[in-house]
Amino acid sequence: MYIRKLSLLNFKNIAQADLELAPGINCFTGRNGAGKTNVIDAVWYLAMCKSSLAMTDGQSVRHGEEFFLLNGEYLSDGGRHETVTCSFKRNGGKTLKRNGKEYERLSEHIGAVPTVIVSPADIFLVSDAADERRKWLNSFISQNDREYLNALIRYNHALAERNRLLKQLRSAAQGDLLEVFDMQLEAHGRVIHAKRAETIEKLGPIVARHYRAISGDREKVELSYRSELNGATFGEVLAAARDRDIANQFTTSGVHRDDMVMRIGGYPLKKYGSQGQQKSFLIALKLAQHAII
Repeated sequence: MYIRKLSLLNFKNIAQADLELAPGINCFTGRNGAGKTNVIDAVWYLAMCKSSLAMTDGQSVRHGEEFFLLNGEYLSDGGRHETVTCSFKRNGGKTLKRNGKEYERLSEHIGAVPTVIVSPADIFLVSDAADERRKWLNSFISQNDREYLNALIRYNHALAERNRLLKQLRSAAQGDLLEVFDMQLEAHGRVIHAKRAETIEKLGPIVARHYRAISGDREKVELSYRSELNGATFGEVLAAARDRDIANQFTTSGVHRDDMVMRIGGYPLKKYGSQGQQKSFLIALKLAQHAII
């Protein structure tokens, strides 16, 4: 599938633009601040229902305006014409339509327009905490796997309810109330853990192959999955953390604490990789993501 036409209205610093795009490589040139990155972000918005940057929907509306409108016209690999429209009003919320039909839930659209983005912000996948790598992994797998996305949504909902309950508990004796949420976390967490492990195992050799091509085969790179569930069941993990969770008033263990570990020459990329090695690794990672998607 490729995007044939992109239209933007009141999106960030772009008042209005209509762009005709070719099936192959399209290049955008212009001064700093002209809006090149915003055009790319609009493509991501139409695929993932949100900005690729740390911006809310309201922050994506052009200053002085009350709404933005994005429209993409696509041609699928089978030759089918598709249209995706995303609109947001400051007091009316966000709507997404595919071929004129509005989605009841935005999550239903994820994966319909497979998209991979490479940006300078990718360095946070290496330098920041595990949360950034989990976000990337969740976005990546959700585009390919509806079961994973549904499990992730339900897990996060159960996690929020469990954390709310933990703030009300005063002792381990009241902990029986947590069992209903533990059962939900365990059911959905098993799905998330299994699919993350499968994806990282598939991703690793492809990343290594692309990195060898980029670096001239100078170093060996690896990906691995760090999770408490690698060595125990989710029920065991939650039971072991019960007293700690009640004391801290939040859920301290689970797949929401997992990490994707990047290594170069057997050592952590974050600590031992040069800037050039880190950037080469990230390009290899995105190329591998593109190959799988």
